[in-house]
Amino acid sequence: MSKFTIYQVFPRLFGNETTPTKYNGTIEENGCGKFNSFTNKALKEIKNLGITHIWYTGIIEHATQTDYTAFGILKDHPAVVKGKAGSAYAIKDYYDVDPDLAVNVEKRMDEFETMIKRTHSNDLKVIIDFVPNHVARQYHSDAKPDGVIDLGETDHSEWAFSPLNNFYYIPNQLFKPQFDTGDYWEFPTKATGNDQFTACPTQNDWYETVKLNYGINYMEGMQKQFNPIPDTWFKMRDILLFWAGKKVDGFRCDMAEMVPVEFWGWAIAQVKAQFPEVIFIAEVYNPVEYNNYLFNGRFDYLYDKVGLYDTLRNVTSRNFPVRDITGAWQSLGGIENQMLNFLENHDEQRIGSGFFSGNGTYAQPAMIVAATLTQAPVMIYAGQELGELGMDCEGFSGVDGRTTIFDYWGVKSLQAWSNNGKFDGGKLTDEQKELRAFYKKLLNITITEKAITHGQMFDLEFANVDNLKFNTHEQYAYFRKCENELLLIVLNFDDKHLETEVCFPEEAFEYLQLDEGQNYTVSDLLDESNKLPMFTLSTTEPLTLHMPAWKGMILKLTAVLS
Repeated sequence: MSKFTIYQVFPRLFGNETTPTKYNGTIEENGCGKFNSFTNKALKEIKNLGITHIWYTGIIEHATQTDYTAFGILKDHPAVVKGKAGSAYAIKDYYDVDPDLAVNVEKRMDEFETMIKRTHSNDLKVIIDFVPNHVARQYHSDAKPDGVIDLGETDHSEWAFSPLNNFYYIPNQLFKPQFDTGDYWEFPTKATGNDQFTACPTQNDWYETVKLNYGINYMEGMQKQFNPIPDTWFKMRDILLFWAGKKVDGFRCDMAEMVPVEFWGWAIAQVKAQFPEVIFIAEVYNPVEYNNYLFNGRFDYLYDKVGLYDTLRNVTSRNFPVRDITGAWQSLGGIENQMLNFLENHDEQRIGSGFFSGNGTYAQPAMIVAATLTQAPVMIYAGQELGELGMDCEGFSGVDGRTTIFDYWGVKSLQAWSNNGKFDGGKLTDEQKELRAFYKKLLNITITEKAITHGQMFDLEFANVDNLKFNTHEQYAYFRKCENELLLIVLNFDDKHLETEVCFPEEAFEYLQLDEGQNYTVSDLLDESNKLPMFTLSTTEPLTLHMPAWKGMILKLTAVLS
């Protein structure tokens, strides 16, 4: 498919106008965003930002300390729920949506389906999480379709492992973590989500979750018992089909590499047989497994966290050499267009936080790289375009540079943009407006310029290593070209304005089929006021540019016909 852009958003936070919010506050005290917070106006503005897909994070019902027993939903024990709102990754019912997000809890699925229709009517596609590795400790589906057997319902809990079971057990042992859980009772203990096969997980473990059993015998040398197909495979495939049937356009698959690749290849093939356009994005962190999950697991895209994200973060905030970007994309060995690039998501620290760069504007050159270096999709996290700091102490989540996924809270930058539901940016500062305007220009360029969506890339860094007017520790440059459309991207990661020169090697002319001595008019797509003179593209004449601090240029070179 063509290059696309993702806007990740937590509906629990989006549209919550409550202020001030109380530390560790309840839903009654701090409020909560709703499905209907995504109005046509909000969706139109997200679309206009240059977005093609929305990743609605935290849709499927998860464990919470909020009491919904009046609606037939079993109450969760607070000792095994992180935060008042609970983690969106401790799934409680795979066949239901989060009741927090509904105005009318009894009509919560209808409200979700209406939001999908509204999203599609605004020419946006819908991605939701699929959390396959673990569930909430008190998983129970009260909304499962007729004939569906619940996870664990027919397990033999006296067996530590069996491919017939959906969970792993520690037989004859009481759940007794290394912290106080009051009167919470679990016997026998189920294995914890982060592969802790013990009755005594710590507070640093995913203690609120239990691991699902896909037929790998962790107790006896990681044996794979896939024949006959394990029961969990069928149940999880059916859950994917259920949500695809709700007209979801894609799944971001949480901790995909903790689930055997054989399951993914089997399940994704069956989902795509019925819903061929549905995309699958894997959260993976082990580059050794990338090809395995793409080609055997049949994923469409993989997270590029440990490569490009880490590199861009390091060059932005830790003074690593910018030339490391070359090594990051080269290490992918030809699959760079199948990676999902980003600088923020719910797991990572905000760019503007004191743990990253301290100011969202400093990551502009890094964001240009993430968006334009390859044909890969790119993602931003709601509030990133506004320089959200993520430095609140919300409750379960402390001051860690992240926006909480555990608490009821309002995000100040999103509230300023929303302006009480107007979504006109009426309360944004000038700096926030300027940053959002940058993201709007960049993302729209990303999805409209053919040289970026379909073009080849030529990295110019190696050709400028010995260039005294180009510092490869602070500057980066590359071409993107498709047919007769040519872009030159030049970036300055330095905190100082400077004059730089970019040299062009013979290899670039050969690889991109450029003509030596061709004259071009030059326009800066990110800054129309930046008037640049006509330029002759040559191996002997560098291009001289005045580069502001922490900025980048996307230069469109238009050949002058003789």
